[in-house]
Amino acid sequence: MLHEVAPGVAVWLGTGEPGSPNAAVVSDDDGVTVVDTLLSPPQAAPLADAVSQLGLPVPRVVTTSSHLEFVGGSACFPLAAVYGTPQISAHLDQPPNLEGCRRLYPDQADDLVDVATRPVSHVITEAAWISASAVAVPLPGELDQNLAVQIPERGVVICGALASFGTTPLAFDGDPGRWIDSLEVLQGYGSVFVPGHGPVGSADDLRVLQAYLAACIEADGDSSRLGPGPWDDWRARHFDEVNVQRAAMLRAGDHSPPPAMLRLLGLG
Repeated sequence: MLHEVAPGVAVWLGTGEPGSPNAAVVSDDDGVTVVDTLLSPPQAAPLADAVSQLGLPVPRVVTTSSHLEFVGGSACFPLAAVYGTPQISAHLDQPPNLEGCRRLYPDQADDLVDVATRPVSHVITEAAWISASAVAVPLPGELDQNLAVQIPERGVVICGALASFGTTPLAFDGDPGRWIDSLEVLQGYGSVFVPGHGPVGSADDLRVLQAYLAACIEADGDSSRLGPGPWDDWRARHFDEVNVQRAAMLRAGDHSPPPAMLRLLGLG
């Protein structure tokens, strides 16, 4: 079900668990912008049905990340232009690692068969208006080049993969330090923040995420040294080890995937 968070802006809420993300819909005179398309076509089909009931065309899909949770249902919007950063575009020119994703999201494994993601058609390299109300903003975070969508007149920021509220984020492909800086930028863009996972939140939720990422850096490669905080009650705490390893490896100049992530994918 779509939940309106501001005039013309609605959110499709997942459960918050890994593999059950959020999506968002922005309505303008020329049609609907869909921000993220969930994990798979079976997961995205009800979203596409709800969007069709708005009675508007879907000229645009924005992908905030190339990871499958945010693009796996893109085939459900076959006529839309697909917006993404150069990095997202490069990743989506390759087939998804379905076997690894089935390990990462075992509850959705049955849906992850023959998933084909659509390529990016419109590359965003700097902040740009993509509709009468929406601005796409490239920022580093969960990737080197994520996208957020700002709706300035309505005070809404669709963070997508750049935010996770109540669920541990997964930073294996990003930089926790630069992610903290991006979250600071996002706080100046609005007052209502739609995360990729979890409930719609406020700037306070972004600040908690910043504190978590800082704690991952301070743990210096040892997840047992991750200090206490609001994240103690978050879902998916098994991602802590990945995030802590990633931060320490980047500090040492190593950009390879963290061993903990390779284990989760069945590669280590």
